[in-house]
Amino acid sequence: MTQRQSIPAPRRSLRLCDMTQLLRAAAGRGKWTRSSAAKRAACLVAAAYGLKILYPVLRKRLQQTACEKGLQAACRAGAGEEPRHCSRIRGRASPAVNAEFFRQLLELRKILFPKLVSAESGWLCLHSLALVSRTFLSIYVAGLDGKIVKSIVEKKPRSFAIKLIKWLMIAIPATFVNSAIRYLECKLALAFRTRLVDHAYETYFANQTYYKVINMDGRLANPDQSLTEDIMMFSQSVAHLYSNLTKPILDVVLTSYSLIQTARSRGASPIGPTLLAGLVVYATARVLKACSPKFGKLVAEEAHRKGYLRYVHSRIIANVEEIAFYRGHKVEMKQLQKSYKALADQMHLILSKRLWYIMIEQFLMKYVWSSCGLIMVAVPIITATGFADGELEDGHKQAMVSERTEAFTTSRNLLASGADAIERIMSSYKEVTELAGYTARVYNMFSVFDEVKRGIYKRTAVVQEIETNSKNEDKAELHIDGPLEIKGKVIDVEHGIVCENVPIITPNGDVVVSRLNFKVQEGMHLLITGPNGCGKSSLFRILSGLWPVYDGVLYKPPPQHMFYIPQRPYMSIGTLRDQVIYPDSVDDMHEKGYQDQDLECILHIVHLYHIVQREGGWDAVMDWKDVLSGGEKQRMGMARMFYHKPKYALLDECTSAVSIDVEGKIFQDAKGSGISLLSITHRPSLWKYHTHLLQFDGEGGWRFEQLDTAIRLSLSEEKQRLESQLAGIPEMQQRLNELCKILGEDSVLKTMDKEE
Repeated sequence: MTQRQSIPAPRRSLRLCDMTQLLRAAAGRGKWTRSSAAKRAACLVAAAYGLKILYPVLRKRLQQTACEKGLQAACRAGAGEEPRHCSRIRGRASPAVNAEFFRQLLELRKILFPKLVSAESGWLCLHSLALVSRTFLSIYVAGLDGKIVKSIVEKKPRSFAIKLIKWLMIAIPATFVNSAIRYLECKLALAFRTRLVDHAYETYFANQTYYKVINMDGRLANPDQSLTEDIMMFSQSVAHLYSNLTKPILDVVLTSYSLIQTARSRGASPIGPTLLAGLVVYATARVLKACSPKFGKLVAEEAHRKGYLRYVHSRIIANVEEIAFYRGHKVEMKQLQKSYKALADQMHLILSKRLWYIMIEQFLMKYVWSSCGLIMVAVPIITATGFADGELEDGHKQAMVSERTEAFTTSRNLLASGADAIERIMSSYKEVTELAGYTARVYNMFSVFDEVKRGIYKRTAVVQEIETNSKNEDKAELHIDGPLEIKGKVIDVEHGIVCENVPIITPNGDVVVSRLNFKVQEGMHLLITGPNGCGKSSLFRILSGLWPVYDGVLYKPPPQHMFYIPQRPYMSIGTLRDQVIYPDSVDDMHEKGYQDQDLECILHIVHLYHIVQREGGWDAVMDWKDVLSGGEKQRMGMARMFYHKPKYALLDECTSAVSIDVEGKIFQDAKGSGISLLSITHRPSLWKYHTHLLQFDGEGGWRFEQLDTAIRLSLSEEKQRLESQLAGIPEMQQRLNELCKILGEDSVLKTMDKEE
């Protein structure tokens, strides 16, 4: 049986006293003061704000990841066929720093540097020379700083004054080089932009690419955005990135070499600090790469939304009168607000991602690197044999304080310069990803221009799907799915227009007319009629070369012998003279032998001479689309026809706002000038000025025959008379029924209907 060992009373009282003191101390520490409560509240608020910012970002990222995985699984689940939505996702890969980015950059380099000796190469060499000079000046200034500190420690005022004067004198070329670097960077960016803009404009306006990019191809939503904003941002980004990478790399190489040479000259080993620097830089790079958002994709999306917002603004400006008549300002304002909100959301997303990324970047590169830098500078100085205190011959100790101070100051400055260079190199990764976004947009623009110029058109899959689904089954054969293959031929001839089995197919694949055959010789005047959407204006687009000939053979004169006049003529920027001779310049006008007196004669023909005096002469510059009325603008279009004197004039209801008497005189003068007319018109008064008829029925059929104006006018009058007579029959029948009800009698017409 075990006995319980008892504790003496004095020891129990001592332990109770200790426990009481511990409890009191814990209670004292547990009390909240006002300062501690405020600190805890601030921490809670900061944590709540961070959670509020991070939670939507993390949630959206997780949802995107889950969506991408689901789509990839759906694509893999297809039995040999890839769904269309999968192909569209793959087709729109987000810009990133990968092999595709470098390939696109190398392709654009051929435009930036078309040859070895060029203005861009000269600016690049000068810029490189300025960057190299700045690096050597930085090394010299770092050594001079160390010598100045040494003279202060050694209490040598004369040496201090001389070195200070040197320091001030070296500041003059140093500041000039700094200013020259910024100047040359801007000049280089401007040279790049000029080269890209020149190449883009040449491609954009070649073979009517500007029209085909908008109407025949669906890959570029806003070409104006790509031609202005994207090229500017790409040029600035390339020039700035070259400056931000070339000088830091050179700084790292030269400062590292100087530090290693200094350590070896004093008997210190540079291996340890070098390994530490490499380890820290590698770890920082890995952390930043893991935390870095996809800035290239974000910037590309921001540029796209900027372009769409500008597009919405331009639509309002172009249709301001129609919107005002409809009082549609509320709808347009909602569209603008929706577009701006999408842009603002994207900018907020970029700013929020940059907030945390820059915080991590600054913590690693400022504080972690500074602490490691102090270790790297201090260890060689402490362990170096060349900085140890020695003994003189008389037995006194030789203090090496000034040498150690000089070495520490010089090494610290060199290390700070090298660290700053590495920081800029690593920070430039974000700029490289942004450059990837600009590069993708600019490269895509040039690719689309080149393909459209060569006759390769691609419509978006979404548009094709919507249009295909909207077709009825009975008209399925009148639509072509997939890419359209151009098999037709266009042959330029001097005389006549001949269509042999030429189809009229819209860019969306709708077959308006399957085969069209007609021949127009010089001296013939063709009237083209038919309901809306039957292919009248589409035929003019094919004859003008705007739409391709997908099959058959088209014989037509060269473009300079054909002139197209739309229903709403385009008024250019310039003088009144420029409106008449458009698209010629004044020099072209003089080469053709025209003077202002000849233009006055042309305006007399179209009854527009009065605007010369009204607007202040031929050199008056105004916004002519607002100054001239609708009828005046149409007559100005006819004046251009008389100025250019083409063999064939394509008139697309170009006199619908002109009075019938003036219209008849203009057509008669055009025939008298030897111009063959191909006219789309709904006015019977113009039929007598044509010799042949091309009539579309709106269902794919057509008829080409000689026009007998008298018979056609009599038939038209009979049609109008029957329409007027039959127009009152429903009202008469309704009134007859009302009378029958009132009288309680039947009508003879009703009895006849029952017998039938």
